[in-house]
Amino acid sequence: MRVIPAIDLLNGKVVRLHKGNYDEAKIYNDDPIAEAQKFKDAGFDHIHVIDLNGAKEGKFVNLEYIQKIINGVGLSVQTGGGIRSYEDAAMLLDTDLSNIICSSMAVKSPNEWLNVLDKYGDSAILGMDLKDGQVAYSGWLETLDKSLNDFLQPMIKRGLSTVLSTDISRDGTLEGPNMELYRQLSEQFPNLNFIASGGVSNASDLATLNNDGQYGVVVGRAYYEGKISLDEMLQYHSG
Repeated sequence: MRVIPAIDLLNGKVVRLHKGNYDEAKIYNDDPIAEAQKFKDAGFDHIHVIDLNGAKEGKFVNLEYIQKIINGVGLSVQTGGGIRSYEDAAMLLDTDLSNIICSSMAVKSPNEWLNVLDKYGDSAILGMDLKDGQVAYSGWLETLDKSLNDFLQPMIKRGLSTVLSTDISRDGTLEGPNMELYRQLSEQFPNLNFIASGGVSNASDLATLNNDGQYGVVVGRAYYEGKISLDEMLQYHSG
């Protein structure tokens, strides 16, 4: 299983939100480059970085910090937040980023998203936020009136391979991931690689996801709150 440490960037600082609420942003480090270096020193080579300014403003804002993490620290980065168009995706993927994560574009501009999949293939990750089993978007305020199968099949046909799936009721809560959700997703869509996101609280959560055969998991707040160590994360990380 791939264990992927997370950095959420807001105004150039490492923060975590609670259920996506910007008013509840907690700052963990003023220096994202130093934070990334901790992951590198521990033995990780790939991290998850979200541009929270970009997600709110609809344009990518924190690219300079991500480029410093890639070029200065030597980590590969998957990133999302504020990627709204094919041009946004192309701009990022034509730099040194390994992967982009798109969610709103897949809902609001599906043809552009399908074109991204056509051009960039495995480098394009779908960010699928779920609220009561439905795809949520627009800051999680709206849900898509479409089944998961109808939503995903056109993308699968165009080469989608990896989905970062967040149960928004668990995001930033330390309540544990929605294990049953990820089991159901993996069973319903066996050809997709699912990265679990939201709710990881301790090493036993990683053990369960690993035993379930999940492809990957993003770990954020549990690490920053001292609930899980980098050594424990590495125990379940297969690269």
